[in-house]
Amino acid sequence: MDALRPALPSPLQAVADARFTRRGVRLLLKRDDLIHPDLPGNKWRKLELNLRAAAATGPRPLLTFGGAYSNHLRATAAAGRLLGLATIGVVRGDELADRPLNPVLARCVADGMRLHFLTRSAYRRKAEPEVREALRARFGDCYVIPEGGSNALAATGCRTLGRELRAALDPADGPHVVGVACGTGGTLAGLAAGLADHPAADPATGLTVDPPIEQTAEPAIEQTSERATEQAGERAAGSGPRPRAIGFPVLRGDFLAAEILALQTEAFGARVGDWELDGRFHCGGYARTTPELDAFAADFADRHGLALDRVYVAKLLYGLTSLVEAGAIAGGSTVTAVITGPAPAP
Repeated sequence: MDALRPALPSPLQAVADARFTRRGVRLLLKRDDLIHPDLPGNKWRKLELNLRAAAATGPRPLLTFGGAYSNHLRATAAAGRLLGLATIGVVRGDELADRPLNPVLARCVADGMRLHFLTRSAYRRKAEPEVREALRARFGDCYVIPEGGSNALAATGCRTLGRELRAALDPADGPHVVGVACGTGGTLAGLAAGLADHPAADPATGLTVDPPIEQTAEPAIEQTSERATEQAGERAAGSGPRPRAIGFPVLRGDFLAAEILALQTEAFGARVGDWELDGRFHCGGYARTTPELDAFAADFADRHGLALDRVYVAKLLYGLTSLVEAGAIAGGSTVTAVITGPAPAP
């Protein structure tokens, strides 16, 4: 695993953006895209514990799933190259098999990944025993990592992201809002849990000590009406006991909240942290864009010299900017955008 060692904690950069400053809001970028050249951002955090678990079971190929522009496939292929493990990428859409590979899939192949294209209907059933058995018959015994890398191990790995931010953010800088783009929800599940932690310093070592999970866990299914009313009051007043996380889904549909809750329950035993989803900024769905999003991303790059990937990060920042300009995030707040992925592939 030494070949995958990341540069942590990732940098936290202040950005002077007039659309935020004129509303009295401070913008920070959590540059997780800089922690590893081949496994940037949430891909490292989601894969680390899965890779350790795979290594503990012996030298089996890694098999995972993703769309044609999946950064997860790209990161898994790179991890396999660095660790000397065979990798298999199951790709959504058999119509892609006869087309030239896009830059993401071409990078996967260059890193040694074997691609297998499924029909879209079969891909939707990828977790069913019949489809899994067909993959096992074709590829043999593999260590299977779910789509996007999102499982309990991934959520646990992403908890460190929230803890890094909780340690770096100054409560005196006003209420804190942390935004992240969401595909399968594993990053938000762990991020919110880490933001809810209250690590205490060990006087003997100076290191932080993880709190018991019951100190940070909220009810698994729903909050009490009293707590919901209390949180609504805190938000209306522009204050709160801990950072609030907002996830911006890049896929259409209302399924993601239930999946994040299931991930948190599996990983931490309950719903953890103050998190919500805003599904208005998917721009048509996964890997789709609009002229407005393209114009926003180009303008952001001109202002700040940071190229934004259109699948995830551009939608995140477009959403956060829209909320600030609409007054949905109170003046005096600090907004942190988690830059989870790499710049657009060349």
